[in-house]
Amino acid sequence: MLVAFRSLRPLACTLLLALGFGHAGHTQEISPADKAVFKPKFIKKQLLKATQWQLAHPRHKVTDWTNGAFYSGVFAAYQATKSKLILDSLLAMGERTQWQPDKRYDHADDIAICQTYLNLYRLKKDQRMLAPTLAVVEKFRTEPGPEVAKNGIAWWWCDALFMGPPVLVKLGLLENQPKYLALSDTLYQQTYRRLFNHQEHLFSRDASYLWNEAGEGKKESNGQRIFWSRGNGWVMGGLVQILQELPANHPTRAFYVSIFKEMSARLVQLQQPDGLWRSSLLDPAAYPGGETSGSGFDTYAMAWGINNGLLDRATYLPAVQKAWVALNKVVSPEGRVGWVQPIGADPRRDFSAESWEVYGTGAFLLAGSEVIKLK
Repeated sequence: MLVAFRSLRPLACTLLLALGFGHAGHTQEISPADKAVFKPKFIKKQLLKATQWQLAHPRHKVTDWTNGAFYSGVFAAYQATKSKLILDSLLAMGERTQWQPDKRYDHADDIAICQTYLNLYRLKKDQRMLAPTLAVVEKFRTEPGPEVAKNGIAWWWCDALFMGPPVLVKLGLLENQPKYLALSDTLYQQTYRRLFNHQEHLFSRDASYLWNEAGEGKKESNGQRIFWSRGNGWVMGGLVQILQELPANHPTRAFYVSIFKEMSARLVQLQQPDGLWRSSLLDPAAYPGGETSGSGFDTYAMAWGINNGLLDRATYLPAVQKAWVALNKVVSPEGRVGWVQPIGADPRRDFSAESWEVYGTGAFLLAGSEVIKLK
């Protein structure tokens, strides 16, 4: 089956672009005022400001999945700025949690924070930073848990593909343990087979959003299927986290590259004229405000794709530029990242410029960490 995936998806990407699934609004020039947001000095200032504001306004326990996404962005902001203040905050966070994940060993949400622990371990080589993650992943590998018993697969919702796979892949490479990479591949493909829609080139959030053969199922107000921006954005972010780890000759790398290209080709078409993506990707008119947490991850992923030669610069750079301009407009003067949809499992409308969540800040930080590398 993997061979079939590899051969079909690049063709699908080509067809998407050939059939007009590019973004017609990308031809406009960035204004002189907007060009300032691409200067490295400005980007570093924004990353520091947003990080500091969010650290001063915690909302959830540190090991919550929300902070898993946030601290992934904080580490990326450290890499971009080399700020000792940010690094000290990251290390202090790990000491507070004693480098432990959250409670559910078989739930991807509860190991998301381990991405940051492993990134810090690479810097410090302190075994305390590694041991709890190694223990929970080994337990996950060897002991069936309630998530599989209840849902049939471990990663049964699409945003789990940001939470879980990067941890297993990072750990497998750090420990030279192919069994963790193989486990991640197996579980990822289970989710892909269940939730990926080959007509829309997007992931359903979970099985409750799948349509039956008669075309019956949850629909948006315009009759379209429901594809959640944040869920798909987090899949894109997870793909980046996987691809930046896997060696070029790794046997399953082509599988992830192909998904990344296929989704990018679809998402670039769904970007709205203001540069952001709407909460519901296929019914943007019903969701008039752009949504930061999905848009931030899309921007991060596309910028990374350009920087690493996986996405065509001429096609995707205008989209990334528009998105980064728009994302900076939702950051308040003090550093609060607004227009973030609240916690939920589907597209929502109950948010505004004042709405913030830690994962929205994480998405913004990740986006900036790649935009700063654009040439």
